[in-house]
Amino acid sequence: MSRFPQPSDSYGSLRDIQILVNQDPVLLNKKIKEKLTNIRSDKIDWVSPLEDDDFSEYRDEAFLERLGIKPAKIPLNSFWPARGSQWDALGKGKNKEVFLVEAKANIPEMVSPPTGASEKSLAKIRKALLDTKNYLKIRNDIDWAKQFYQYTNRLAHLYFLRILNKIPAYLVFLYFLDDTSVDGPKTIAEWEAAITVMKKYLGISRHRLERFVADVFIDVKELTVTD
Repeated sequence: MSRFPQPSDSYGSLRDIQILVNQDPVLLNKKIKEKLTNIRSDKIDWVSPLEDDDFSEYRDEAFLERLGIKPAKIPLNSFWPARGSQWDALGKGKNKEVFLVEAKANIPEMVSPPTGASEKSLAKIRKALLDTKNYLKIRNDIDWAKQFYQYTNRLAHLYFLRILNKIPAYLVFLYFLDDTSVDGPKTIAEWEAAITVMKKYLGISRHRLERFVADVFIDVKELTVTD
């Protein structure tokens, strides 16, 4: 199964992104366009998580289908094993631009555990991550399948879409401010300090995909919430 309905009465980033996509997409689009000045889309149409689709999140071939794209050169299953990245939000723009979103509401969410993949799947994951590192020209011995794995596998999927398959994809890391339900950071500076530590550990500074990656910060008090 690659479609995952989500509860509507949750909290933290799960609920924040549901509100943002369904009730305040204009705010989300504005914040993304402020960071990704190279996109062509006048607006982004969000296809997940939608209220009339049980707030479902998607992964594997289903996320590609939801975006209406089909990699023509390298199929996803040859790059990454099944049960791959599950996206918090997915959007489409004009000229086949697609937007992949990973959302966080507190700093502990960033410290994702290592992959629990089987030996066969792990070999495919490690190759994909290594290919991504090599393309980004990151030279270190840090195992991207371990600490901060969620961040690294998202970068790998951007590499898969944009470089291997020439699909104009963008990756958005969305950080919510002042989410008291999970004791989240109150300031951008707090988030940026944590992000700096993560990137320093992974060896990520300036790289060849950075124009297509955005760190977006939204205060939950800016969200328009209707009953």
